[in-house]
Amino acid sequence: MNEAFSLSLGATPLGGGRCRFLVYAPKAEIVEVHLLSPRERTVSLARDDRGYHQGVVEDVPPGSLYRFRLGGMEERPDPASRFQPQGVHGPSRVVDRNAFPWRDGGWKGLPLESYVFYELHVGTFTEEGTFDAVIPHLDDLRDLGVTAVELMPVAQFPGSRNWGYDGVYPFAVQDSYGGPEGLKKLVNACHRKGLAVVLDVVYNHLGPEGNYLGEYGPYFTDRYRTPWGSAINFDGPHSDEVRRYFLENALCWLAEYRVDALRLDAVHGILDFSAYPFLAELADTVREFGERTDRKVYLIPESDLNDARLITPREQGGYGLSAQWSDDFHHALHTLLTGETDGYYRDFGSLEQLARAYAEGFVYSGHYSAYRGRRHGNSCRHVAARQLVVFSQNHDQVGNRMHAERLASLVSFESLKLAAGVVLLSPFLPLLFMGEEYGETAPFLYFISHSDEDLIEAVRRGRKEEFSAFRWVGEIPDPQDEATFLRSRIDHRLRGEGRHGTLLEFYRELLLLRNNHPVLSRPSKEDLEVTAYEAGKVLYVRRWSGPAQTAAAFHFGETPVTLSLPVPHGEWNRLVDSADPRWEGSGSAVPGTFRSNGETTLVLSPRSFALFSRS
Repeated sequence: MNEAFSLSLGATPLGGGRCRFLVYAPKAEIVEVHLLSPRERTVSLARDDRGYHQGVVEDVPPGSLYRFRLGGMEERPDPASRFQPQGVHGPSRVVDRNAFPWRDGGWKGLPLESYVFYELHVGTFTEEGTFDAVIPHLDDLRDLGVTAVELMPVAQFPGSRNWGYDGVYPFAVQDSYGGPEGLKKLVNACHRKGLAVVLDVVYNHLGPEGNYLGEYGPYFTDRYRTPWGSAINFDGPHSDEVRRYFLENALCWLAEYRVDALRLDAVHGILDFSAYPFLAELADTVREFGERTDRKVYLIPESDLNDARLITPREQGGYGLSAQWSDDFHHALHTLLTGETDGYYRDFGSLEQLARAYAEGFVYSGHYSAYRGRRHGNSCRHVAARQLVVFSQNHDQVGNRMHAERLASLVSFESLKLAAGVVLLSPFLPLLFMGEEYGETAPFLYFISHSDEDLIEAVRRGRKEEFSAFRWVGEIPDPQDEATFLRSRIDHRLRGEGRHGTLLEFYRELLLLRNNHPVLSRPSKEDLEVTAYEAGKVLYVRRWSGPAQTAAAFHFGETPVTLSLPVPHGEWNRLVDSADPRWEGSGSAVPGTFRSNGETTLVLSPRSFALFSRS
């Protein structure tokens, strides 16, 4: 193994004003560090036989600005820069990675089964759009029942407005959010309040503006294509060094920033046909890190392949990742709530599909997909419930609509409560998208702040093409217009207003039950029975743990329904009824207590659900 692999990429302060620089740049015979501060000078680095250039330089304290000069010609930022204070085209800054005064009490993390995710975009979560501005809201999230704050990507992107998936410096923390210090303060604050931190990272591509990696080395390949740009070279010549770059990036977030889990964006765009796939190596690397540091750390991919191998243990022939998002669960629920059947929603619409998602996780596990024109997915029956993340909304499913409407703008108040019940009372790990808990009405539009006019126009065209499979009408809000970004900010003041406040309390009640009830707090697909009553539009879910049992009836119909359900013998108590006037429902005929002799007849209000418990 090359000696460079034992050293850290980028600029590493060594104390006493000394700093080591290490960069993989096989395309350049000569690499120099052009130091811009505290005094300007240029220092040559030594090249090894695999294309790494390194050297230790005196009088380079933290805070120094620098660029790498390649082959005596172009000057570029450091590919492993920790901070780009002047943006993607500016110089890199030396950061003391060990200077932050952590006060999180030796935080070791949370069990995965206890995760309740809250996905937020730092730039639109508050008016300030910074890490610091998130901190005052952490008590509200903890009191709601959230246990894990999930940040959309914070790696340096062009300009100050972006979803984060156009990042071009995977190690650098976005300057407009508060940089490395700001992120560490947020993680520290989360841990002090008992909240885990999940960070969204992008290993399938880099954004176009400010992307200079290709000038350093063979980071990209033309053997594959992705929808977002050049594919990363994970399995071709010199891919060992490329893998090392991304493996080290994952460890950077876990070690330097003490992040608890990484959400891996769209891993179906990581194209790798080697015998030891990058994702498996990443899983092994992170697992070893967790064991070495005695920390609970996780990898949670997003994938549209419905391939259970991602989260199947390594010893069973899988990749060994921790958990994954289940889009099928969302699609099955969304179509029942909205009636939409365009685009990828074409494959969904029946209650039986939601029942399958509830019982297994995937709907398409080898079944024919009309949208794709082929069979799709494989079975996830062997996958544990704690390995699937479910939701009624997330940044993609809201933001990748033409007008980026949230559910609160698409369905009734009763349907919002129904959606909350389906997700939060499921056996899987629930995810909330910022503002969902009180029915936020602001859209989450797609926004950018590029400086290249040709690129801006290409993004505008791409958004139009993306919506061609849907019959949405109207003009797409201009991604480059700052007003598009400003419209996407959420309004926390709604939390205490009218039905918004009621919905917030409803979410809190459900999460309290999920956390405290002996059945609901135990994510398990084994102790579960799901039945779809298609004619009555009712999903009936029974769960148990030892002698304790719950029964829930979710009604998706628009008119009241009377239905006989196989409720086991015993005395049953009503825990929640979404039609109750307490939750601003229209009233309910569901009893507070009843005795079942093996079958019970219930009258369910439109778009409502009721949850019962037998102790």
